[in-house]
Amino acid sequence: MLVLALDTTTPTGSCALARDGRVVCEQVNDAPNAHAEHLPGDLMSLLDRAHTRLADIDVFAVATGPGSFTGLRIGIATMQGLSFAEGKPLVGVSGFDALLRIADDDLPRRTLQAKAGRVATWVDAWRGEVFAALYENGHEVHAPVVSRPEPLLESLRGDGSQSERPTLFIGDGARAHADVIRAMLGEMARIAEPMAPPLAGAIAIIAGELSISGDHAPHAIRPLYVRRTDAELARDARALR
Repeated sequence: MLVLALDTTTPTGSCALARDGRVVCEQVNDAPNAHAEHLPGDLMSLLDRAHTRLADIDVFAVATGPGSFTGLRIGIATMQGLSFAEGKPLVGVSGFDALLRIADDDLPRRTLQAKAGRVATWVDAWRGEVFAALYENGHEVHAPVVSRPEPLLESLRGDGSQSERPTLFIGDGARAHADVIRAMLGEMARIAEPMAPPLAGAIAIIAGELSISGDHAPHAIRPLYVRRTDAELARDARALR
């Protein structure tokens, strides 16, 4: 099975090709926040490097968020167009799940994390905030939220009884706020390396697994925004006047 995946939720973004659950190649956009100018050219370049035709793709995959509203729209629209054109399924994968998969793949080399099994996936939400989800032993224990880092870290710190259960932080939100993470949690915090890995490879692998069951029609993709759009907030503010 060949899966072509795209992530435009981060400023750089990435695309990847996976064959039978293994990443064949993955590339990162070298022009941050320029997704519209590089797509679908980046995808075609990736396929050329892998000596693969678009018609050979069995499953298309796309990051559904959270992240830039513009980036999400560009990425989803691009992959919907290719999926419709080729008559192939399109699987949506959240960036949180991709980060968790990357963290889990690294756990065997991290004995403390293997013992703790707690992973905080943080995506930079700008404005001093992060999009965040928390996982315990591979299961989501706190639904995605948008928040400043301090309240999230305070909840992890609790009353100090969690000192033997470190948390692994991963994502560009963790990179942006690494100093405050270390300051507030000390030895309870572990920072993934790299802190902000490309997501497309993990998205491709997850999508291949999900595609085996269910109907994955292109029009069924739903973005994971977490934060309401500025347009929605402005509309509600006008309604209150």
